[in-house]
Amino acid sequence: MSQLTVSQAASLYIAHKVLPPECEALRGEVREFLARTLPFHRDAVPQTFSAFDPAFSRKLGEQGWIGMPWPKQYGGHERSALERYVVCEELLAANAPVLAHWIADRQIGAQLLRFGTETLREKMLPAIARGELYFSLGMSEPDSGSDLASIRTRAEKVEGGWSVNGRKIWNTAHHAHYMLALVRTAKSTEDRHAGMSQLIIDLKAPGVSVRRIRNLTGVEGFSEVLFEDVFVADDHLLGEEGRGWKQVTTELGDERAGPERYMSSYQLLTCMIDAAPADNDRTAVAIGRLIAEARTLRNMSVGLAGMSARGEEINTAGALFKDLGTTFEQQVPDVASDLFELEQLDQTAPLAVSLRRITQMAPSYSLRGGSREVLRGMIARKLGLR
Repeated sequence: MSQLTVSQAASLYIAHKVLPPECEALRGEVREFLARTLPFHRDAVPQTFSAFDPAFSRKLGEQGWIGMPWPKQYGGHERSALERYVVCEELLAANAPVLAHWIADRQIGAQLLRFGTETLREKMLPAIARGELYFSLGMSEPDSGSDLASIRTRAEKVEGGWSVNGRKIWNTAHHAHYMLALVRTAKSTEDRHAGMSQLIIDLKAPGVSVRRIRNLTGVEGFSEVLFEDVFVADDHLLGEEGRGWKQVTTELGDERAGPERYMSSYQLLTCMIDAAPADNDRTAVAIGRLIAEARTLRNMSVGLAGMSARGEEINTAGALFKDLGTTFEQQVPDVASDLFELEQLDQTAPLAVSLRRITQMAPSYSLRGGSREVLRGMIARKLGLR
């Protein structure tokens, strides 16, 4: 196993034939582009898709690899959801700096197509597809945790729009132009899931304050945002007033089903393969099990991409996949620590660097996109188990 390169290791569960020929042809194009554009990035510190590089996002836009399934009239390319999946998969495998465009490409564009006005679509989608317009998500709040229905950020109706007050946390607002925020627009309701709406908020508007949050690795990957009497015009209401909960749960299905939900520890896995001794059966079995599980998760994720493309509801399946993917991602550093003595490694070697970084990041994997406990509750209710 020690003779395998990183790219060969990638092929163990990325390049097997589960996609149409046009997707595999595209994969070759993407790999060639990444080898030319990011020749040294693959061996860099694992970013878990948190590196911000607007120039790289613009290059992807020039390739036509942002907004791939969207209609051409909005700057899209009318390519299949599976072709988009291939691009996302290869970007993550290459440790590419995708944060700038990722959220807008993954879910904001789809939400605009589902619920946006023609004016919003024409204004925002082409700029997103060019890799020039970036979004953050305004879901979590300081006092809400993973209980999204307990949000307190409120939008009150004023002449011509809304006045927003409250806080949002664990978002990427410090890198974004706009936030798609879930807010309360009804004063009171017996149904805690009712009375919420989605607003598109300009993060440069008066009354918006952004504070960066430094995480355990020393990276300022998230922000807390304070809204103080922030005006949002009527035409920046996404969809229908009071339908925000229904809209956001559809959006979360997109967020939970992609390859980023099982590939956050990918670079560490490839480093383990490269460092593994060729004659150690214990190591071969442990890494083989991880590869088998990764291939299974990958097939599930591809299946979800196909379901979404056909317009099928994937909320419950996405929640299940996200839970399984998170468990796998957190398992990889545990197995690595068991197989390799970190203290005995060259501390500058890719395996040591990746293991330290992923070990620090892994606890957060079960929180993003909904905590494990919340997701399992959703799954149980949907299956009639509680």
